[in-house]
Amino acid sequence: MKYRVLYNPLAGLGKEDNGYEQAKKLFEGKDAEFSDVTKEGALDELFKNLAKDDKIVLCGGDGTLNKFVNSIPFIPENEILYYPTGNGNDFYRDVAEGKEETEPCAINPYIVNLPTVAVNGKTCKFLNNVGFGIDGYCCLEGDRQRDTSSKPVNYTSIAIKGLLFHYKPASATVTVDGVTHTYRHVWLAPVMNGRHYGGGMIPTPQQDRLAQPKQLSVMVYHSPRKLQALMVFPSIFKGEHVKKEKVVEVLTGREITVEFDAPKPLQIDGETIPEVRAYRAAVSTREC
Repeated sequence: MKYRVLYNPLAGLGKEDNGYEQAKKLFEGKDAEFSDVTKEGALDELFKNLAKDDKIVLCGGDGTLNKFVNSIPFIPENEILYYPTGNGNDFYRDVAEGKEETEPCAINPYIVNLPTVAVNGKTCKFLNNVGFGIDGYCCLEGDRQRDTSSKPVNYTSIAIKGLLFHYKPASATVTVDGVTHTYRHVWLAPVMNGRHYGGGMIPTPQQDRLAQPKQLSVMVYHSPRKLQALMVFPSIFKGEHVKKEKVVEVLTGREITVEFDAPKPLQIDGETIPEVRAYRAAVSTREC
């Protein structure tokens, strides 16, 4: 049996060790083969040489996982382990409660029949969430900061400054399983497959990624007053914001479309798409 380790050297920028250095320490003294997942052809090479008893290990962040599930031709029967080396690690936080971040977890049940998101004429799978609004703005600003500095990105700080000064809310139309809802002054409208995003926020505390029948949750965060929006915001880290029903509404369904009246940045598992007006998220038509 061999560990086939896929690492992302770009994951966890600003940390003391990059993904490769952490992976080497984790599998020191074991029969392990390392491949840079960012290199073209790395996954093709993996599947071409994969033995039945090999274990696949992914070392990276949420973006690495997203790239993996959208690039592989099929889910192999081999055990797939995940070792978090990103900055946010929201997927790990959701599925590996009680584990230390030095302990890989098996993820096979969590990457089958994933939901999809359609945006700007393209469709892909997503693991955690599709964020639309100030969360997309935070990812866009975080990308800009990473291009100019090696320091870790503080998304909470970006969000607070955005709420106070830089981000303008939009009017939104949210359609869930054919039923349309309208909102004004919308700051956030993410669709969630898991519970966590943004490095620890819990926008949909009741969302269960393994529930059957499968459903998604959309959390609409709306307020005409910046101060009110800012005062409620810290409670999202404990999932207690859902008690503020004048500001927050959570809807669940199998197909969710969100449309803003002005283009805003959108993020899919932390990967940013600028200037988006609408997206559609849907559960897989297959059931586990």
